[in-house]
Amino acid sequence: MRDSLKYITWPAIAGLLAALLILDHWVLPGNGNGSSDSSTPVTYAQAVSKASPAVVNIYIAKLVNKGKSPLLNERMARRMPRQRIERSLGSGVIMSDQGHILTNHHVIAGADAIQVLLQDGRTANAMVVGTDTATDLAVLKIELNNLTPVELADSDQLHVGDVVLAIGNPLGFGHTVTQGIVSALGRYGLQQNTYEDYIQTDAIIHQGNSGGALIDTQGRLLGINTLIYTSSNPGGTSSTGIGISLAIPINLATYIMHDLIEYGEVIRGWLGVSVEPIRLTTGGQQQALMVAALGENSPAQRAGMRLGDMITHINGEAVVDGRQTMHSIARLRPGDAVSISVQREQQSLDLRAVVGVQGQTSPAN
Repeated sequence: MRDSLKYITWPAIAGLLAALLILDHWVLPGNGNGSSDSSTPVTYAQAVSKASPAVVNIYIAKLVNKGKSPLLNERMARRMPRQRIERSLGSGVIMSDQGHILTNHHVIAGADAIQVLLQDGRTANAMVVGTDTATDLAVLKIELNNLTPVELADSDQLHVGDVVLAIGNPLGFGHTVTQGIVSALGRYGLQQNTYEDYIQTDAIIHQGNSGGALIDTQGRLLGINTLIYTSSNPGGTSSTGIGISLAIPINLATYIMHDLIEYGEVIRGWLGVSVEPIRLTTGGQQQALMVAALGENSPAQRAGMRLGDMITHINGEAVVDGRQTMHSIARLRPGDAVSISVQREQQSLDLRAVVGVQGQTSPAN
């Protein structure tokens, strides 16, 4: 009897221990070793709390001349005010404790007065430090103490599917947060801007969100919310948002901001060449840039480049995305030397150009 109990008891104890191990590792809530507690709701409150003090509401006033109505006689027209005040709104992000604020150019374009409202309730008049229409960015400055600049992320490390949060002032409601994911990267061709490289998200933004913050789940700034793509409804009578929001990557935005603060304008590198992307087959598919036009006495021409040359490498890096390559050249400083590898007929050539200032020709030797 005792022997038979032994054979029954030990398997029972072993089974109980196995069940406890399964519960501990796969079923029961986390015990502090990195497992998540299924009963704890997902929250981004800490990220929002960290970034929100750096996000401001921007209020714009413009003086607009009134047109003369043909229904008014001359005496009545003289009594009527000749100007009216047009108001609009947007958002911005505090970038430095000196009071620099990054926003969109279209938010403050033509403004006669700009007022900024902080999350803590303080207000200040803002002056325009500089604007860049090519990227639709502007830098403002306010004179207030104890500002909280935003912490920056590296937008080059973004991936499609990353969770993002948008903070801004939609429709004048004040600080509002929406959540989404990165839907795509490198979007372009959506505006007339020369330099487009948008982050596409499905975080809902509205009028007034422009210039606000796109942040990651750690509260760090990834981009400046700029646009929402719209299309006409089936009746064609109005525009409706379809969940495509666009933001300027912060790595590009900070580059623009530093130039606007330092020089009052953006100084872009220039080679004086127009190119068209093509595909080469050299042991595998690779993109190249075919030289379609050359500026007279431009840096590219002076380096020995000719029409029809195929640019394959810039500074030793293969051309993967022609648009991105030209953007990289634009970020170079005048006077920087750049090595350019080209294919000309059956030859491979290495050229060296000295970057100039956009719109200016190089001096002749």
